[in-house]
Amino acid sequence: MTARPKRSTSANGRVAAELRELILTGAYQPGERIVQEDLAERFGASRLPVRDALRLLEAEGLVTLVANTGAWVSKLSLEECEEVYQIRERVEPLLIRMSIPQLDEETKQRLRSLSEEMSTTDSIEEFLSLDREFHNLTYSGAQTSVLGEFVSRLWNTTQHYRRAFSQIFGTHTNRTVHLEHELLVLAIERSDLDEAERIVNTHIRRTRLSLVQHPEIFQSGVGAG
Repeated sequence: MTARPKRSTSANGRVAAELRELILTGAYQPGERIVQEDLAERFGASRLPVRDALRLLEAEGLVTLVANTGAWVSKLSLEECEEVYQIRERVEPLLIRMSIPQLDEETKQRLRSLSEEMSTTDSIEEFLSLDREFHNLTYSGAQTSVLGEFVSRLWNTTQHYRRAFSQIFGTHTNRTVHLEHELLVLAIERSDLDEAERIVNTHIRRTRLSLVQHPEIFQSGVGAG
């Protein structure tokens, strides 16, 4: 088999990374069509690496591809989002239980720093970025590729709705949210696996219960910022 040229691989990764960032930061709305020709022009790439990048982002849960039709930013219905959150309530506590014993002191210090930064920011986008880094870091010690990648995909599919949730409820200034982050850091520092599992479950469940009270979030175009 002939190896793919490094230039092409680099182009795939560059396009995927830039498009991923645009989707996660809300530049593209849920359900918005992604035109390959526009991406190729925007990123100065040929259509082949654009197609490969879209396939990669489809595997990550960010893009929906329809054969012979096109690509769209993935979107969820209220029912689908609630199901995803119910799954997260069950699997993320397991992931953090697997992760905590492997977290070193440097990582724990970074978690405390992130918790403090989240509690002081006035920016929703900064909060969302810090929050994602925080939770990813809490799971970073888990020696698993299956569960970790699965949880990452679930996070990707709900990113737009976390943004909408934050815009409606002011999550970045919500003391309950920050208290849960602080308690989670304490549980990690004490290696209290049961308490960490409980906090993660409660943290996700509270968001789910609030989201389902606002079906307007799942209307076309809502949730991107």
